Amino acid sequence: MITLHSRSWFVLLLVLLGCLSFAADDTGLESPAPSTPALLIEIDDAIGPATSDFFVRSLEDAQERGAPLFIVQMDTPGGLDTAMRDMIKAIIASPVPVAIYIAPSGARAASAGTYLLYASHIAAMAPATNLGAATPVQIGGSQPSTPQPDDASEKEGDDEKKDSKEDVMPGNAMERKAVNDAVAYIRGLAELRGRNAEWAETAVRSAASLSASAALEQNVIDLVAADVDELLQKIDGRTVKVSTGEIRLATSGMAVERIEIDWRTQLLSVLTNPNVAYLLMLIGVYGLLLEGYNPGAILPGVVGGISLLLALYAFQVLSVNYAGLALMALGVALIVAEAFAPSFGALGLGGIIAFVFGSIILMDSEVPGFQVARSLIGGVATAGALVLLLIVTYFTRSRRKAVVTGAQQMLSERAIALDDFDRSGLVRIHGEIWSAQTRSPVKAGQTLRVTAMNGLVLDVEPETSLEPKPNTNT
Repeated sequence: MITLHSRSWFVLLLVLLGCLSFAADDTGLESPAPSTPALLIEIDDAIGPATSDFFVRSLEDAQERGAPLFIVQMDTPGGLDTAMRDMIKAIIASPVPVAIYIAPSGARAASAGTYLLYASHIAAMAPATNLGAATPVQIGGSQPSTPQPDDASEKEGDDEKKDSKEDVMPGNAMERKAVNDAVAYIRGLAELRGRNAEWAETAVRSAASLSASAALEQNVIDLVAADVDELLQKIDGRTVKVSTGEIRLATSGMAVERIEIDWRTQLLSVLTNPNVAYLLMLIGVYGLLLEGYNPGAILPGVVGGISLLLALYAFQVLSVNYAGLALMALGVALIVAEAFAPSFGALGLGGIIAFVFGSIILMDSEVPGFQVARSLIGGVATAGALVLLLIVTYFTRSRRKAVVTGAQQMLSERAIALDDFDRSGLVRIHGEIWSAQTRSPVKAGQTLRVTAMNGLVLDVEPETSLEPKPNTNT
């Protein structure tokens, strides 16, 4: 039986719970459960297809597990534009706050790393780190020089330059297009996160860079933290806007779970390494050639086919210049043709030149970590030159040797008559019995010289006689 006193306490408890619920709803913010650990991954190399795949899958895992925070500890010289944009799309669409943390001290977020930092919900850097130099490097080349003003118009020209950024813009129309696209992209990210858009444009147009402390002063980043624990302490209580709304972070004392790179990412990273893809293509081409020279060998064909398919996959996800790929294919074809149509090195030399030039221009991008090593190209070219030298040497020596097969070889041989005959008979040559015809009488055992070959009949003439020479000794 419930008494009046008990009912009063019960009603009071309901009122208190309602007030607490109303207070929580009045803030309009969601606060994730502090018991769930934050997830952390490390990116310490150039950003490419493998990095992008690992990042996106890890962020999806954080969403599925309801992680309150996703931390990316980064140290990168830049990366491929396509991979960077895939990562930024995942950040913008993520309901989980993403914190990009440039660490440890001495790390950098150059080029693509700067874009990712601007796109993140929390942008942080460790002391003695830097970011910037976000000009699209694939446009390459030095900036065109601007005309120097004369003395009369020098001051006026200087005033105009202050209001114009043409002096740092590339002169080529395609280059301007690439830079303007990059500027619009990074300005959009800066406006989305409320960060310094003017400096972001400067980082793209003139490759400007900033230290961690200067970036904090200019509102490029949110904070400077010595380690992850300090990062969590400083962002505690901050409000960030994710795809599902605003979230107030409660990160003080939060546990951090590190996600290690799995075998899939490691394999993809190896396959998309330009040097590995380059070697796989060579193995594939030569493997198939060996299988063609030796039908039924099986192993060269299997290895070559697998290697070539893996190389084509790598080239599909990398920035490949197909003119370079065509030059490499032409070079291999010319080197192979040298073995079948000896040109005393002309075909082979042309093949090596085409192969080297194709290898140099194979990769469109100049991003560090996504170029074929010049030492590797030199090594392959040297090996090709040695093979060509061996082929030319072999054919040169072959021309100097006596003919050992065919009709020409028979004309330089001697035969022995098996019986006496005036016009036709049998002779022995190379241990074989041949039909022979002659215009002079032949005796059994006489040495005959082959003068012609008509089908399976030899034309012979006597060379020596079997009669013993007279002994002149007394």
